[in-house]
This record gives sequence, C-alpha cells and structure tokens, in this order.
Amino acid sequence: MAISTILKPRMLVAVSAALALTGCFGAPEVMKRGDSQRPSANSTKMPPRPQLTGAPSFTSPEAQQCAVDLQQAGVRFTPLPNQDHGGGCSSIDSVKLLDVGTPVSGLGPMTCPLARNFAAWAQYAVKPAARKFLKSEVVKIETFGTYSCRNIYGGRSGRLSQHAYSNAIDVSGFVLADGRRITLTGGWKGDGASQDFLRALHKSACRRFGTVLGPEYNAAHHDHFHFDMSGNGFCR
Repeated sequence: MAISTILKPRMLVAVSAALALTGCFGAPEVMKRGDSQRPSANSTKMPPRPQLTGAPSFTSPEAQQCAVDLQQAGVRFTPLPNQDHGGGCSSIDSVKLLDVGTPVSGLGPMTCPLARNFAAWAQYAVKPAARKFLKSEVVKIETFGTYSCRNIYGGRSGRLSQHAYSNAIDVSGFVLADGRRITLTGGWKGDGASQDFLRALHKSACRRFGTVLGPEYNAAHHDHFHFDMSGNGFCR
C-alpha cells in the first residue's frame, strides 16, 4: 500500500485511535491477505538504531499506518517507546500484543509489521487449519519469545539475529480445546493430521513473513517455526 509522506488529518485521527487500547477482532482485507508488504530484498541491511533510548516511536507514515491496521483489525496492543538496548540491539516502532483473538505465550516487543502479520496468521491460518486438520479449536499458541539480543542460531556469520531487533518470533506449539498439544518437536514427523496441520501453517507463513524457517532448515530449528520480516520470501 502506497503511503503518502504527508498524513491527512483523517489519518492523524485514526493513528491517535490506533495508539489507544482497542477491543474485539475485526476482519479488514489488509489482515486477510498473505501478500502484505515486506522489506526490500536486501536482507543484510539492518534496521537503523535509535539515537536515544526512549526516542519517540510511531513517527513515520509507515509505522502510523501499521498501527491503524492493527486497530482496524481489532487487535489489542500497547505501543512501546523506541529503545537502544546496546550491543547493536534495538526495538524500533514496537508493540506489546495484548489480544490477537487467541492467547499467545511468551510475547515480548515486536515490530509493528511483525505483530500485524503474526496477528493475521493466528486468525486466518492457525484457526482454520486446526478446524480442518485436527477437528478442534486452538486455545493457545506457544512461543519461545520475540526480542533477544543474540546472534543467529546455527549460523557462522556472527550476525545479529532479527530477534535482536524485535523483528522475529519463534512459534513452538499449539494447545487445542480437546486437550491435545501439538508441538513442532513431536508433530512435524508425528501422525498424519499433525503433519498436515503444521505444514499448512508453514506454507501460509511463507506468504506473510519475509523469512520463515522450520524443522527442515537446520537442527537449530527442529522445535520451532522462526518468522521474521527481513528478506523477501526466504522459506525453508
């Protein structure tokens, strides 16, 4: 979506509303699509660091539009101040997700685009796939977290992970209404229904996130899906 560099008064009103806590889930088209905007194909380019800890956040048109998208989808969230965590790690235009329609464990700071795409994936991929393949409802999504100031797991480049920029999330499992717990560790090569469910989620994620890594990528990802907004459709 093209975004003007000058916000209209109506947009400013919408942004103000977006930066307040909101309620029930909606279903705008921007959240349903799996082809939302991604960063440029130059995946090695790192996000700019803030000059000051606590510098004002959500000042760019892109960040403000993202906040509006979350608000229009009924996603409850809290905007977080920009932070320089040291060691090259930072959180820019990040949010704390409070409610995406399904409880999610382990959530910390997430860049707004990551939060927007994750919320859409939870609503429009996870829920339908559980009904189709597992004949049950997902009542909880389990994660290993979001922000972590560290290098890439299993990599040899010594580069910081996208987790170091609050730009990645690791999803490890799903709890169902009937009591079952489907994990990447046991389900990726488990029974047929679990395999179909997890592979459908992996395929859907590849249409929503810049980079998707799963158990078949390397040993470091045997127990989780890694989603981040870098890259341009790298899916393994």
